[in-house]
Amino acid sequence: MSALVVRRVAFALFLVFAVSSAAVVLTHLAPGDFATAQFGQGVGPEAMQQARSRYGLDKPLGVQYRDWLIQAIRLDFGRSLVYDRPVAELVPERLANTALLAVSALLLATVLGLPLGIVAATRGGVVSHLIRGVSLLLLSTPPLLTSLFLVLIAAQTGWLPAGGMRSVTPGSASSVTDVLLHMIVPVAALGLPLAAMLERLQARTLAEVLEQPFVLAALARGASRTRVIWRDGLRASLGPVAAMYGLLAASLLSGSFVVEMITAWPGLGRLVLDALMARDVYLVAGGATAGAVFLAVGTLCSDLAVAVGDQRARDRQ
Repeated sequence: MSALVVRRVAFALFLVFAVSSAAVVLTHLAPGDFATAQFGQGVGPEAMQQARSRYGLDKPLGVQYRDWLIQAIRLDFGRSLVYDRPVAELVPERLANTALLAVSALLLATVLGLPLGIVAATRGGVVSHLIRGVSLLLLSTPPLLTSLFLVLIAAQTGWLPAGGMRSVTPGSASSVTDVLLHMIVPVAALGLPLAAMLERLQARTLAEVLEQPFVLAALARGASRTRVIWRDGLRASLGPVAAMYGLLAASLLSGSFVVEMITAWPGLGRLVLDALMARDVYLVAGGATAGAVFLAVGTLCSDLAVAVGDQRARDRQ
């Protein structure tokens, strides 16, 4: 187990380094820079050169990357050119909002997907077909369309806030309730497709487990089907589901960016998009680093969960 943890942590650190470095390099290589995005064609060459020099954009790419890397090793990711604030302050604020959506969506997906998968695998009839049909519909619908559909319903009915994170002043008596109401639409847009994914995976793996010889032997010895399903079958089928949670972390991160755009949720996705449009290279790199950390932690937790629950998986890894 110790060797597994060391290997996975080393891979996580490499992933964070590679993603953040790629963000810095690719942002620099794209046409234009922050000075061009800010001032456009409205200033002369000398004024543009002075602006680039003031922001340090006139240095060669290798020098800029070296300076950024030296600072990043000390956990200093530079200063945002747009907001004139340290990136290390901006990114955690927005990442907390994104994490709030992601964790809530994952809980919703787990609470809905796993029980529905068990029902779909163990029961036939209209209920099972209905669950499968809804799951396939949610899986085939892009997050963009799901978000737009839920926002449209919220706007037309007025039952829920259609966008933003809050409508009242933070710290007031109703601020927590207000945030929870604003979370319903984006969390549903994120969580429902993930619930469909978990339902399909749980149903397939449980159906395969129930055909294994040890299950048939337990039924032949007179054990009740319900007990065999919940005691033996469910435990054996959770390994592949647990392994998917690392991929779900990636889906949550990429999907939350789209959902945040549609629902005007002030998360990391909107921050990175604004930074890309403004060519704020240090903020882009900080956002990419935070996203890589989010993905690496999710993958690490998934691998550890599988290894703890399955000795054979631990031996293979």
